[in-house]
Amino acid sequence: MGDTTDGSSIAAHRAQSERQIKSAPQATPQAVPKASSGGFFQRIIGALSPSDIGETGHTDLPSPDANTARGMINLRRMAVEDVAIPKSDIVAVPITISKSELVQVFRDSGLTRLPVYQDTLDTPIGMAHLKDFALLHGFNGSGGTFALKNMLRPLLFVPPSMPIGILLAKMQTERRHLALVIDEYGGVDGLVTIENLIEQVIGEIEDEHDIAEGDLWSREDSGNYVAQAKTSLEDFEAEIGFSLTDADNVDEEEIDTLGGLVFMLSGRVPVRGEVIKHPSGVEFEVLDADLRRVKRLRVCMPADRSGVSGA
Repeated sequence: MGDTTDGSSIAAHRAQSERQIKSAPQATPQAVPKASSGGFFQRIIGALSPSDIGETGHTDLPSPDANTARGMINLRRMAVEDVAIPKSDIVAVPITISKSELVQVFRDSGLTRLPVYQDTLDTPIGMAHLKDFALLHGFNGSGGTFALKNMLRPLLFVPPSMPIGILLAKMQTERRHLALVIDEYGGVDGLVTIENLIEQVIGEIEDEHDIAEGDLWSREDSGNYVAQAKTSLEDFEAEIGFSLTDADNVDEEEIDTLGGLVFMLSGRVPVRGEVIKHPSGVEFEVLDADLRRVKRLRVCMPADRSGVSGA
């Protein structure tokens, strides 16, 4: 199932990188490679050459940013298992999913690529891309006969020990943006995206779906909140200006987080898309969850409290 790293291919990459560096002008501010002569990925692949990064960890690659230069070293020192998203956090869908359910997963997760599996995640069979779905069915998912198996793209499988620089070069060459990490028994151990890899060089890449670092929730224009399940109940109550633990069926001594509150209210681990009602009128919509835990919630405030905020 898994791809293996071809030693001759790695040697070819390194030899090509060495020839490019030796033939390049001596390092000056004008000698920094431009996008037209190889681009960002080519400079990263070049960082894998032993002639560029010595045993001391220093690099001779011209770079205006010392942090980026240090990040280049991660391409050789870090393995896939160091940056992969754990299996419990992977958002994936079964091949039997309906069209409306798939639309909802795309909408709730904010992701454009989803692994597709047969029976369990340990038997992945392909990847669903939002662009393919939109071209066939429109962005509202209303057009055409739905057949997920006809939209599947091939997956890339990698071992956890593969250096991230080698994987980055492989993903660029094969034009893949997502890879599944496979353990020694052939099961899925994690997931890695090309964004995960690039962030090890240039730092965190934030987009409109990310909650700011250090923040566990964000407030929407409607007055509702999108929050991580691990958000402290005490901190969130201070934000909204009233208590969520005063209800008779809530034991505040037993819970500390929003996820714990939702679990107590439902008496089980709720599924993605489920709405749990609180006696105060607050509704918790489960945006992301697996079989063991809730991960992300939308907290829908009642009309008479939607303007209340402790911020």
